[in-house]
Amino acid sequence: MRYRRSACALLAAMMAASGCASPPAAPEAAPPPAPGAERLFVPADFTPPTLVETAEFKLVPLGPDLVKVDYDAYMSSIEHLQTTFSRSTSWPHKAISDADAMADMESEQARFQSRKSFAYAVLTPDGKRERGSVYVSPSPVPPYDAMVRLWVTKADYDAGFDAELYQWVTRWVQADWPFRNVAYPGRAIDWATWDAMVAAGKAGD
Repeated sequence: MRYRRSACALLAAMMAASGCASPPAAPEAAPPPAPGAERLFVPADFTPPTLVETAEFKLVPLGPDLVKVDYDAYMSSIEHLQTTFSRSTSWPHKAISDADAMADMESEQARFQSRKSFAYAVLTPDGKRERGSVYVSPSPVPPYDAMVRLWVTKADYDAGFDAELYQWVTRWVQADWPFRNVAYPGRAIDWATWDAMVAAGKAGD
């Protein structure tokens, strides 16, 4: 509980120092599980979406069947994604092999099936090209109970799709997912503030 208060206070202080208004009070975090019980990321009776279709794109879970379109998407935008998404040269990079790509897809599929996190490909309506990805995962920073990240290819970013997808995802998560308080690092929360909150959490562990 001490960490929850310090992280929120840190966020408010940093925004005040930058001249921004303090954010509205965050919804109360979900109560902790009973002693000895495993904390579930999503409720046992929640069914994660496996197909969401719009006029411009559709979302389906990442998995081995999508390894080629996923690989083609991120390999087309290496420098763009290193700057805007991973903030690292560790992913993506030119040396990613077919085996690496398949292992990643198998891992994402396993995590989806075990309900630990949910990764989606954002495909064109015909499913022939991946425009980006959306990741719904547990947040390392209380009181957020989920963290959502997303990326789009350089071509789609230049076409303005990044802002369009982000706005759509925030509405989708609010309407169709069971979370009380969702963090969008690098978007609703700037990276410097998010990194500081994560570091504060690690220091308080």
